[in-house]
Amino acid sequence: MIRRDIAARPDWRAKVEADGLIWHTAAGDPYWFESAYYAFTGAQIAELEASTAELYRLLLLAGQAIVDDQALLDRFGIPRAFHQPIRDAWNAEPPALNYGRFDLGYDGKSPPKLFEFNCDTPTSLLEAAVVQWSWKEECFPQLDQFTSLHDMLVAKWADIAPLLPPGVLFAHVADSAGEDTITTSYLRDTAEAAGIETGAIVIDDLGWDSDRACFVDLDDQPIAALFKLYPWEWLVNEAFAPHLVKSLADGVIWIEPIWKMLWSNKAILTVLWDLFPDHPNLLAATMTAPGGDAVAKPLLAREGANVSIRRAGMVVAQSDGDYGDEEYVYQALYPLPETAPGVFPVIGSWVVDGTPAGIGIREDGLITGNTARFVPHVIEG
Repeated sequence: MIRRDIAARPDWRAKVEADGLIWHTAAGDPYWFESAYYAFTGAQIAELEASTAELYRLLLLAGQAIVDDQALLDRFGIPRAFHQPIRDAWNAEPPALNYGRFDLGYDGKSPPKLFEFNCDTPTSLLEAAVVQWSWKEECFPQLDQFTSLHDMLVAKWADIAPLLPPGVLFAHVADSAGEDTITTSYLRDTAEAAGIETGAIVIDDLGWDSDRACFVDLDDQPIAALFKLYPWEWLVNEAFAPHLVKSLADGVIWIEPIWKMLWSNKAILTVLWDLFPDHPNLLAATMTAPGGDAVAKPLLAREGANVSIRRAGMVVAQSDGDYGDEEYVYQALYPLPETAPGVFPVIGSWVVDGTPAGIGIREDGLITGNTARFVPHVIEG
């Protein structure tokens, strides 16, 4: 895994915008960063692919253990009213893309290590599925790249289409940066490519019709299927949370399903370690602070918020954010490779319904945050 400098295309902004990536610059600096790229060997890609499949296998076993054990489920801090809906959804397997991004530490030599699994509202999707492929085709047409994500998403929509109502509504927050809007619009495109009729709504515009006891859109039409790029942990703490329980019982299809609350919560890291200690793809994780080196992560933090790195019990790096009132998970510290001065890459390894689907790379300082740069990759040899 080698990082190489390269001249960015003079018109790169226009080209990534043509692929739909309007959120390509953050605070004046490129978020999409093509002044460098990463080169992998075929053997390294095969190892990432195998590790991704293995981690998904472990998550299936961990998920079943959690729904079977009330004490484990309590570890996640999920409101009790939603415990049974989670069990019901896990067992019923309602229609879902079942996609997600494993964030991995990898040095190209030793086995990849799991940092966390972003599977409820993962972003950096368009970049991994489309934009970096377009870059590769122009800059390195003779080389390959590990990304079949776009085709696999379309295929999965086509797979679940017979189980869906005639239309699926896509909801997201009205974010000023446009990141959530881009991601939701892209997933809506993949659904339409599979022949599914779609609509769009801002999450704040969802309504509740008390007479009909159902969620409705802006036209007061009942919502039968909703894709939401909005975390379940936020939904279950909204004022309308009791209505969610009814909608789930009434068979409203929420994509992704509520059982994703288990895998997207960082408490899953402790369950995995309890079940599979010393697994080569896992880092030790506990709910109590160790005295040695560790990374502290709130159960529900996003985009690297409120994370601290501790060496010998002392904080050596930390990030700000709005999380931390909940419990923390303490994960063994993994020494990320420093591929350029102050640059530490994290591999985002995508999976669709259990099948590895490609990778994207973000690089930042010691803590990977919301403004980490996305850097493309190629396969050599």
